[in-house]
Amino acid sequence: MSHATEVLSALPQHCKLCDCEAAAEPIAICERCLGPLEPTYPADRRYPGRDEIASRQQTIWRYREWLPFEGEPVLSLDTGFTPLVEAPRLAEKLGVARAWIKNDAVSHPTLSFKDRVVASALNAAHAFGLDTVGCASTGNLANAVAAQAARAGMKSWIFIPEDLEEGKILGTAIYGPNLVRVRGHYDDVNRLCAQLADRFGWGIVNVNLRGYYGEGSKTMAFEIAEQLGWRLPTAVVAPMAGGSLVTKLHKGFGEFIREGLVSGTAPRIYGAQASGCAPIVRLVERGEGPLVPEIPNTIARSIAIGNPADGPFASKVIRSTGGWAASVSDEALVDGIRLLAESTGIFTETAGGVTVAAALALAWAGAFKADDEVVLCITGNGLKTTDAIRNALPASPIVNAKVREVVALVEAVH
Repeated sequence: MSHATEVLSALPQHCKLCDCEAAAEPIAICERCLGPLEPTYPADRRYPGRDEIASRQQTIWRYREWLPFEGEPVLSLDTGFTPLVEAPRLAEKLGVARAWIKNDAVSHPTLSFKDRVVASALNAAHAFGLDTVGCASTGNLANAVAAQAARAGMKSWIFIPEDLEEGKILGTAIYGPNLVRVRGHYDDVNRLCAQLADRFGWGIVNVNLRGYYGEGSKTMAFEIAEQLGWRLPTAVVAPMAGGSLVTKLHKGFGEFIREGLVSGTAPRIYGAQASGCAPIVRLVERGEGPLVPEIPNTIARSIAIGNPADGPFASKVIRSTGGWAASVSDEALVDGIRLLAESTGIFTETAGGVTVAAALALAWAGAFKADDEVVLCITGNGLKTTDAIRNALPASPIVNAKVREVVALVEAVH
């Protein structure tokens, strides 16, 4: 079915808690119960088969029927389909049969998985006729919104905590947005943006466009399944900030299962956080009761959200799939960054270090089986957080251009 002649429109929404229906508009909170809204897909929507999907361009839009629109997307048409890299040396350390890295550290255009969700959100903004978008961000989302808005010719207002890594600040400012640094933690920034969305009528991608934005994360699950030959891994490990990614991975795998596109059962989902900000991990460990917000204190700033919006949903997904969660120290996450680089040639930021270190901690705790096939989701590029590892690497020797000096080095190494 072709939508080539259709004008892009966003789907209506419904509340995840009370199922109340909501119109297609830039709003993310249920007016009845204040629960989160998510898109409502038409019951009669036709979904493509494997061959039709495989014939399409290798972007997130090859899965467009599972994204919250009618008609053809018009913005950010070339994001997605990042590599799935087998990691045998990492599999050996984890004690599993096989391991892969889903490498969104090379995502187009800004080297993080946030490119996916922003591509979806900007198309929603376009469908609603908005000319200004923005976000509250711990760094990667700021990069993605600024870049994709610039490309689309849209105005953008980006709000970040004042102490973000310099690489992420520069990686946002270069695109010419209205970039504002806010005193406080991410949760302070997010509260401010919720007020600004109402005050100015902007499309704040992770506030009033959140229902449409979050669906972009499902494409990571779709790609994993397709890249494994239309089958599912037995376990997936992902970092948690707001908690949405683990819920959308689970949703994406479930949608492919329902359409009969994949073999295997839904994978166990494992979540990873830094111990200096791990409210979702602690909720998983408690097993019941409300999420308890925390004040972040970790170098993993990109996932340092003390009051994560989707934390309770993430905890339920993790437990319902038979997975678990782990938090790791800043020292361990730095070791995780180095291990990933030395074993796979992939350089990840601090959130990826958390994912690798948490996977090791889970393995040591007996979470994985010898026949498991595990995917680690690496969500951002290490060039964004070089300060985190600068002091952990050995100094490089400096020599004169003399063979004998290099010989001495070689002999010292061996």
